[in-house]
Amino acid sequence: MNYTIFDTPVLRVFFRGVSNLILFCAGWKSEGKTPEVPKCVIIAAPHTSNWDLPLALFFAFHFRMKIHWLGKSSLFKAPFQGFFKWLGGIPVNRAQKNQIVQQSVQQFERFDELSLMVPPSGTRASVNKWKTGFYYIAHGANVPIVLGFLDYQRKVGGLGPLFYPTGDYQTDMEEIKTFYSTISGRYQHAQHVEDEVQKISKKNHMLGDVVRSAESLKFTSLPIYIPSKEN
Repeated sequence: MNYTIFDTPVLRVFFRGVSNLILFCAGWKSEGKTPEVPKCVIIAAPHTSNWDLPLALFFAFHFRMKIHWLGKSSLFKAPFQGFFKWLGGIPVNRAQKNQIVQQSVQQFERFDELSLMVPPSGTRASVNKWKTGFYYIAHGANVPIVLGFLDYQRKVGGLGPLFYPTGDYQTDMEEIKTFYSTISGRYQHAQHVEDEVQKISKKNHMLGDVVRSAESLKFTSLPIYIPSKEN
């Protein structure tokens, strides 16, 4: 792994103090405790704002964690490439989804300790559903998922319970989303789009049933009498 800000002896102590001061002045509080596991995938959710990354880093210093995070490759272009890697960033190409999971699993196999932070939505913009990458990274590497969160409504950031994926994605995701059901992101419209999509999908499904029912009706053609025109 790259040498990061969390490895720098003097700076990590300094930035922990600065992070705690910033969080205190901004009115943010913390909940939970640092997970006592050498390897884990940390969910960073809900991800709806550019402020999520700096806040996540502040809380990482607060909890004395050394984290790495996946970021879109465009962030790591010159002259900021070295800076974002120093902050713990790992550049990924979002167009190559399968390779992201595979490469992340390989990173867990290479190192004895690794805490990888992954936003399940994949982007701060509105999305129809969470990405599956974070789940399959954890399952493939056989590591737990830490339910990290930023609740803007309560101004509380922290680390929830450890979740060990079973391989049953649908069942596991229902349990994970239950935990996040009371967490509010900075922008609500980007967080709850999935609910609206499900409502629209349900309406479309009902409309489809009506159309199929109409198509199934067989109309019998009846003879039409047209009187001849008399001269």
